This record gives sequence, structure tokens and C-alpha cells, in this order.
Amino acid sequence: MLLKAAKIAPVRPAISIDLLNKIDIRVGTIELVEDIPSSEKLVRLIVDFGDHKRRILAGMKRERSNPKEVEGKQALFVVNLEPKRIMGEVSEGMLFDIGYADGITPVLAVPERPVPSGTRAG
Repeated sequence: MLLKAAKIAPVRPAISIDLLNKIDIRVGTIELVEDIPSSEKLVRLIVDFGDHKRRILAGMKRERSNPKEVEGKQALFVVNLEPKRIMGEVSEGMLFDIGYADGITPVLAVPERPVPSGTRAG
């Protein structure tokens, strides 16, 4: 299947491998998607990382007609960001998605087959 060409963002400046190795990207299983009624775009994800669960906010309300469709799916998350308070909620990581920076409807970055929750990427 051929896809329509999108305007792709330019490649960012080079970084060292040491800097890249500081980013902790892990597979998490999205157990629950909850609406944040006071937000037009945010939902709360409860994500299982094997040895613990986290609450991660993601701006997918405008991107999907039914954000709950990602429940049960595995995706990639950055887990070593400092917690951030957004609209009175604390987000404990960041969902990796593909396409947002290039102006296309984002999709999840997912493993090609199921792996244990908490598995590191890289």
C-alpha cells in the first residue's frame, strides 16, 4: 500500500550516543484510558510497565474518535522524564507516537509482536 507523501520535519541536530543512552524508552501496556473532562485534548492513560503502573497524560482526544480503542495495546513510552503537572494532573512519562510532528494523524509506536511490559527499547 502506497501512502501519500507528507511534509516531513527536518532531521534534528546530531546528539551524542551518551545523551541518547540517557533516555529510557520502554514498552508499556495501556490498561485504561480515562477522559479528562476539563481538557479538550488530554486523556489519562494507566500504563503497566511490568513491575509498576503509571499515569501518563496523552493528547489524543482530537486524534481519535474513540481513544479507548488503544486499551490493551502495547506502545513505547519515555519513562524517565520528570513528572509534569498538566491541568491539575500529574503525568509520569510520555507516550511515543508517530506523525504528530509532521502534521499527520498520529499512530502509536508499537512493538511488532507482544513483549513483556517494561522491556527497554534501544
